[in-house]
Amino acid sequence: MNYAAEVWTKVLSLMAGDGEGKLSQTTINAWFDDAKPVSLDEKSFVLCSPTPFKRDLIAKRYLPHIAAALKELFSAEMEVRIIGEEELEQAETGGDDFLPGTEEYTFDKFVVGSSNKYAYTAAQAVAENPGTKGYNPLFIYGASGLGKTHLLYAIAHAVHRKFPQHRIVYIKGDAFTNELVNAIQRRQNQEFRDKYRSADVLLMDDVQFIAGKDYSQEEMFHTFNSLYEAGHQIVFTADRPPKEMSRLDERLQTRFSWGLPVDIQPPDYETRMAIIKNKAIRRGVDLPDPVLRYIADNITSNVRQIEGTVNKILAFHELMGEEIDVDTVSRAVRDMFKEKSEFLPTVDEIIEEVAKFYNIDPKDIRGQARTRNIMRARQVAMYEIRRMTNLSQDSIGKEFGGRDHTTVKHSIEQVEKLIKTDPGMAEVIKDINANINARYE
Repeated sequence: MNYAAEVWTKVLSLMAGDGEGKLSQTTINAWFDDAKPVSLDEKSFVLCSPTPFKRDLIAKRYLPHIAAALKELFSAEMEVRIIGEEELEQAETGGDDFLPGTEEYTFDKFVVGSSNKYAYTAAQAVAENPGTKGYNPLFIYGASGLGKTHLLYAIAHAVHRKFPQHRIVYIKGDAFTNELVNAIQRRQNQEFRDKYRSADVLLMDDVQFIAGKDYSQEEMFHTFNSLYEAGHQIVFTADRPPKEMSRLDERLQTRFSWGLPVDIQPPDYETRMAIIKNKAIRRGVDLPDPVLRYIADNITSNVRQIEGTVNKILAFHELMGEEIDVDTVSRAVRDMFKEKSEFLPTVDEIIEEVAKFYNIDPKDIRGQARTRNIMRARQVAMYEIRRMTNLSQDSIGKEFGGRDHTTVKHSIEQVEKLIKTDPGMAEVIKDINANINARYE
């Protein structure tokens, strides 16, 4: 179903008539006969008119009529834009391939509420005037799934539109470490430094992943200094503020706090309602208020889970052809309403996250290699599996090439001892736990 086209048909019907403020059918036929609806979301409606003369006249005379009809349909103010064929072609082909796959992550598509308004406003300020001292670096922190990455992409797209000559670099913290390791192995250190130190805007997601990694932190220290002194914009996201990253180099903790640290909290009830309605409208479905309230009451942790719930409901509706009511929604997503504690990560998932953290192959953790880094990762994996699953020590040993339960017991005790005596190990476990839990949020 083309929801924008269906709405446009209703708008034309609402604009037509003999009463005050209405347009005659002759007027509508004359000026809107070749107009084509392009897109509709919770804030705006875009219409294409291929003839410049018609387009200009519609913009001057009839946009208020369209806006009034939309308000009558949706009980909300909406922006109306009219574009030409060239702009339509650019929209349909996806523009200039800047950060492909992230086109939806713009400021217009970010649902603002009391829990994220400060971060949203700060991100907009950065996009308007990158490099401003008071906002450099901008450090956005909060739990997984609350919209931090969305804001990073929104900054990137806004800066790209306003300053197309700016060089924008987006990278995740773990990818930064991996790139650095590869650069060192290939003796391409200078190419690596040129990539990041020549950026006009550097956007790093999940910067906490460089904490505790000496080479990555050293490289980031010099990259930060180079960009900051040149007046170039730096934006970080993380799951906690800099001062709480105990494994992060003190020099970086200080620098990350120089500008503006802002947090994002889980969405409140009103914001959850807006997110659900927004997501449904984009999929062409107007969810009844009881359904909106039911989802908002039951899915409370983060935006990602809310969007996943709406997607599942709409897929269920499309596949089964049933009306969307509270009973239908309850059947479609009852598994998503379980307590988080009911979800148990698999052994493979835990080992994958530990391997990712230590930058090694999961096969090495299960295997017989005895380098210091791999042995520590293996101990941590055993500890996490024992803590986060129902497996016995014997069963855990079988997951690691048939190792004896005494080996597993020793590994777990070693990690427990380090957690109590070494703040760095406690931070390692905290990071890995967050990454494992994020798979279920």
